[in-house]
Amino acid sequence: MQSTEILPDLKTAQSLGLTEAEFEKIKEILGRNPNFTELSIYSVMWSEHCSYKNSIKYLKTLPRDGKKLLVAAGEENAGLVDIGGGLACAFKIESHNHPSALEPFQGAATGVGGIHRDIFTMGARPIAALNSLRFGNIENAHTQRLIKGVVSGIGHYGNCFGVPTVGGEVYFNECYNQNILVNAMSVGILKHGETVSATAGKVGNLVLIVGSATGKDGIHGATFASADLTEDSAEDLPAVQVGDPFQEKLLLEASLEAIAAKVVDGMQDMGAAGITCSTSEMSAKAGLGMRIDLSKVPTRQKNMHAWEILLSESQERMLVVCEPGQEKILLDIYDKWDLECEIIGEVTEGPMIEFYEGQTLVAEVPAESLVLGGGAPVYDREFTTPKYLEQIKSFKTNQVPEPSDIVATAKALMSAPNLVSKRWVYEQYDSMVRTNTVTTNAPSDAAVSYIKGTEKALAMTVDCNSAYVFADPYKGAMIAVSEAARNIVCSGGEPVGVTNCLNFGNPYNPEVYWQFVQVIKGMGEACRKFETPVTGGNVSFYNQSQIGDQTIPVYPTPTIGMVGILEDVQNHTTLDFKEEGDVIYLLGQTQNDLGSSEYIRTIHGIKYSNCPHFNLEDEVKLQETIKKLIKQKLVSSVHDISDGGLFAALLESSFVNEKGFKIDTEDNIRLDVALFGESQSRAIVSMSESNESRVQEYLLNQSIPFTRLGSVTNGNIKINNVDFGSIQEWFSTYNNQLENIIEHKL
Repeated sequence: MQSTEILPDLKTAQSLGLTEAEFEKIKEILGRNPNFTELSIYSVMWSEHCSYKNSIKYLKTLPRDGKKLLVAAGEENAGLVDIGGGLACAFKIESHNHPSALEPFQGAATGVGGIHRDIFTMGARPIAALNSLRFGNIENAHTQRLIKGVVSGIGHYGNCFGVPTVGGEVYFNECYNQNILVNAMSVGILKHGETVSATAGKVGNLVLIVGSATGKDGIHGATFASADLTEDSAEDLPAVQVGDPFQEKLLLEASLEAIAAKVVDGMQDMGAAGITCSTSEMSAKAGLGMRIDLSKVPTRQKNMHAWEILLSESQERMLVVCEPGQEKILLDIYDKWDLECEIIGEVTEGPMIEFYEGQTLVAEVPAESLVLGGGAPVYDREFTTPKYLEQIKSFKTNQVPEPSDIVATAKALMSAPNLVSKRWVYEQYDSMVRTNTVTTNAPSDAAVSYIKGTEKALAMTVDCNSAYVFADPYKGAMIAVSEAARNIVCSGGEPVGVTNCLNFGNPYNPEVYWQFVQVIKGMGEACRKFETPVTGGNVSFYNQSQIGDQTIPVYPTPTIGMVGILEDVQNHTTLDFKEEGDVIYLLGQTQNDLGSSEYIRTIHGIKYSNCPHFNLEDEVKLQETIKKLIKQKLVSSVHDISDGGLFAALLESSFVNEKGFKIDTEDNIRLDVALFGESQSRAIVSMSESNESRVQEYLLNQSIPFTRLGSVTNGNIKINNVDFGSIQEWFSTYNNQLENIIEHKL
C-alpha cells in the first residue's frame, strides 16, 4: 500500500453513505483502517442497491423451488426456467428509478441496456422486453417532460438494439410526481447446457474486460440509488451513464459467439458498482480471489483515480473469465466484432481481491466481505402499522352516492389517463422486430412470443396495481401476483415463474418497512399457490419525494414480472369479441365493492378506500376453469376484469373488431358497482351460440359463479336497455386521450 496516503475518518465514511457501525465493521474485517479506495469499494457494495441489507432477511422467505426452475434466485444474473424441447427461458426485471427521475432519456435507456446484458451474459438471446412505468399527475408539465424522456429513451435503446418491446403498463398517480418508477424486464431463450455462470471459475483463469472504455460516468451511482430523492438531488447525481445500443448489439453477438466457441469460463455484466461488483461477486461465488491491474483497463479520460475506475458505471461493459490458452480465441472474436477486449488480471487462491495500478497495490479486500450473504451487513428494521389505514377502514361502498347519469359518468371515467389506451407510448416501441411477437395483431391479456422452430410460445406480463397495495399491502401483493397469473392464463398459457421489482420508500421509515414486510408475505403466499417461484429481481428503496418539510413515499409498488408457457401456440387466446351474436359470460362473483377502484378516485376523488375484494382460493378456481375452457376450445375470447371494472373490460374486448355489446347487469348489485367495481377473480368470455350449452354444463360442474351477461352486437352498446352509443365514439376518446393531454391537443 501507499504508506503516505491519509486514511479516511468517520466523517468521510458517512459522506459515502456508510454508518459509524459499518465503518467499524470494515476496520474489523480488514484488521486496519481502510484507505479511500477501499472505503469507496465498501460504500457501493454495502449500499442498499447492491447489498439488500434492509431486505434480504424477508426476501429469503419467498418461494425459490419449482418444477420448471433451473436456476434459483440469487444464483445467477437472472432466473432460468425449463420450457421443454431442450430450451430454457432466462428473465429478470430491475429498476432504474432515480436516474430516470433526473435524466429521463438516458436513465430509461441505460435501464433497458442493463437488463438485456443480464440476460445475454447468461448465454441467452433476448427475444422480448417489457416495462412498468409510474408517473405523477399527467396534467403537470414536469410529468409530461418525464414521460416524453422515458418513453423516448426506452424506444431508442430497444429499437436500435433490435429486441421488441412486447408489453408493459403505465400508471399515473400524484405520489410519483417527483420520484417516478421505471422498471425494465428482459426475456431470453437459450439451449440447455449453454448457460454461462457469473463465476471466476478456477485459479489461474484470466480476467478480461470487454466492451466500452471506462469513463467517469455513474460513479457512486449505486450509492445515489440508495438515498432519498430531494429537491437538491440533481446536484448529487453522478455523471449520467450514456447508453450505446449499437455497441451493445455488437457485445451481444460477440458474446454469444464466444460462448458457443466454449472459451468462456465465466461472464458478468458490469452494472451497479462496475468493476468492483463484477470482480467481487464472481470471486466470492467461486470462493477465490483476483489480482487486477487497473492500469490495463481502457479508459475514456486520462489520469483517472483507482477508485474512479473501480466505481465507474460506464455502460456496455462486461467481465469475462477464460482458461489460459483460450484468450487468443476470445480476443479474436471480440476483435472481429470491433470491440475492445483487454486482459486485466487473473484469478488467485483468494480470498482477497487485489487491485493494482501497475506495481502499486491500491486496494486489498476479501471478496466474501463485499457480497450479499457474505460479510455485507444484514438489518431487520423496526416497523409499525401506518396511521392512514384508519382512514381506509372508515370507507363504506354504500355511502358513495350513485350517479344520476350513468352514461356521462362512464364517459368521464373512461377518459381517465390510467384507463385510456397507451398507444402514444407503445407506438414509439418496435414490437415487430424479430417477427415472433404473436400479440402484435392479436391482442391478449399477456404478451405472447412464438418460439421459432417449435410449436411453443412464451406468455409474458408485468403487473401491479399499487393503489391496491397501498390500501392493503398483504392482499394487494397477492392480487399483483394473481393478476399476472390471470393474464397469462387468459392468454392460453401456464405460469411458471416470477421476477419482481419491489419499489418502496425509505426503509428507515417504520410505516414503509411495515408495507414491505406485508408485501413479501402476500407475494410469497400467492407465488406458492400458483407454483411460480421467485427467480430474482431487485429491491428499490428510497423512492419518495421531499417537498418542503414533507416526505412523501411512493405507493408500495411490487411490480410482478411473470413468464408462462403455451405448449401449443394454437391455444393462444385473444381478448377481442369475434362475431355478432356471440354470447358473453361473466365468470366469478361481483361483490358489492368499489374499494380502490379508478371510479372511486376519478369520479368521487376518494384517496382512502379498501383494497378490492379478493380470495385466493376463488382466484385459483377461476384460473383452472379458464384453462380448461381454452383447452377444450369452447370460448372465442377471454379477458380478465381489472382496472376500470367490467365496463372497461367490455370496451377493450369490443375495440379491436369494432363490435359492441348488449348486456344486463345483475339485479342485486347497484349499477355503478356492477360496471365500475374492481372486485377480483373475474373474467369475461365470449363464445358462439353453438358452444353455450357445453360451456354452461361445464361451469355448473365446476361450481364456479357465472352470469350470462348478453351478446356481441355490430357496434352499438346497450346496458340494461340504456343506449351508450356506438363503439366508435368510445374508441375515439380511448385511443387519443393520452396523446391529446401530453401533446396539448385538448
